[in-house]
Amino acid sequence: MNKDRPFKILFLCTGNSARSIFAEYFIRKLGKEKFESFSAGAEPRPAVNPYAIRVLRESYEMDPSEAHPKSWDEYKGVIFDFVITLCDNAKERCPVWPGQPIIAHWSTPDPAEFEGTEEATYGHFWQISRLIYRRIDIFCNLPFDKLDRLRLEHATKEIGKAEAEDFTKP
Repeated sequence: MNKDRPFKILFLCTGNSARSIFAEYFIRKLGKEKFESFSAGAEPRPAVNPYAIRVLRESYEMDPSEAHPKSWDEYKGVIFDFVITLCDNAKERCPVWPGQPIIAHWSTPDPAEFEGTEEATYGHFWQISRLIYRRIDIFCNLPFDKLDRLRLEHATKEIGKAEAEDFTKP
């Protein structure tokens, strides 16, 4: 792991249409030049979920116009420093990545499974985005320059063990 260049990080979920897109965009915002971020999925959807796009635009004032679902096959052979799965399905199906990246699982509910009114659905996507945003914020604030690989791996994995309720409270 080379600390003299941006860390390459890949976020994975099944459809690459909401959770991993949130993570990719949040780390770009919070991690500044510390990270080079990517997202992908095992079975990418045809498009990013419109609620995810709306949350990024309206709640975070981000421009997700370049976001699009990608297969994790596109990244075969790429050496990442971190690979983080955001759904249990992606964790179970995660391929082996070259270069021995730190692999962590941050289980996150799938906002696309929520059924409700438009307002309630937007609110649910927003809550899931807050969970991911908070985890990314914690991750970006780890003392990377002071942690050896083993401690960094432990800290990265611990972020995913926190209860979702802790992050979705206002």
